[in-house]
Amino acid sequence: MKITSVASALPKHYYSQEFLTAAMKRYWGDRLENPRFLDQLHSNMCVDGRYLAFPIEAYPRMKTFGQTNNAWIEAAADLGQEAISQALARADLSPRDLSALFVVSVTGIASPSLDARLANRMGLSRDLKRIPIFGLGCVAGAAGIARAADYVRAFPGQVAALLAVELCSLTMQRDDLTTANLIAAGLFGDGAGAVIMAGSERPEQGPKIIATRSVFYPESEHVMGWDISEQGFKIVLSAEVPLMAERHLAHDVDTFLHELGLTRSEISSWILHTGGPKVLESMASALGLSREALSISWECLRKTGNLSSASVLFVLEEVMLRHRPAPGSYSVLAAMGPGFCSELVLLQW
Repeated sequence: MKITSVASALPKHYYSQEFLTAAMKRYWGDRLENPRFLDQLHSNMCVDGRYLAFPIEAYPRMKTFGQTNNAWIEAAADLGQEAISQALARADLSPRDLSALFVVSVTGIASPSLDARLANRMGLSRDLKRIPIFGLGCVAGAAGIARAADYVRAFPGQVAALLAVELCSLTMQRDDLTTANLIAAGLFGDGAGAVIMAGSERPEQGPKIIATRSVFYPESEHVMGWDISEQGFKIVLSAEVPLMAERHLAHDVDTFLHELGLTRSEISSWILHTGGPKVLESMASALGLSREALSISWECLRKTGNLSSASVLFVLEEVMLRHRPAPGSYSVLAAMGPGFCSELVLLQW
């Protein structure tokens, strides 16, 4: 199995972090007990600015979950089509070359699902296998690559696509003034990423997917996710998120690599999901990595914020286009998310 191409898509509405924080202070008004706390919180995110699916003045007009979810369907289809089209073009493939489409998201729902809407828009094959996946959150970019790799391993003459599309801006809750929601309001942004994967019998070239590993941590449902109510998605974001990386990631990576006859010292680059400053610092600490070793993840965080499932795909795109490792070298792609869990993918260039 090999990753043939990766492409990202961002909405056209970009705002600096300072502008967004000021807008949120106006949005919450007198209900915000300590506006300076919000300034400090958002300045600590290491984010310069974020892209939003809609102009900022449109958000206060969305009063119900139905309105925000309809907006998600509209914008997610546009961004998803853009990301997949660009990834296909980079792979020199057409929409009808796809045999399977995996779609991951945690910021909206649709039935018919987003993959069906894209099949109609893009003229995908009538024989397309559609696999929509909801609920994996930040880990879903890595998990989606792993599941699509399983598919092309089983069907080595075929091509599969993964689409991760997240519109985190549509989930912000006006009535939730918890620290978790205030952090989310300063960290998460909107965007989409697509990956094209080809089986071993295909002529397309790209880094090989050597192996994948899923690790689930029992009794950790409370760490991260959503509480879903009439108002929509309310963030669950525990202070334990970085601790999960510190407790588990090194052991999981070492076990994964040991079974493949490798050690951490043989990994030339690390493609890690941009979970936020504390998460990146905890991942680096756990794996014994310098800040420079995760410089691409830090740069992606600075430019776009945390894009949930799409984040790790943005890092992968940057590596493939501008920081491609030497032939024969190894990379580990990894993400963590609700469950709580981790997904690991070993690539060889």
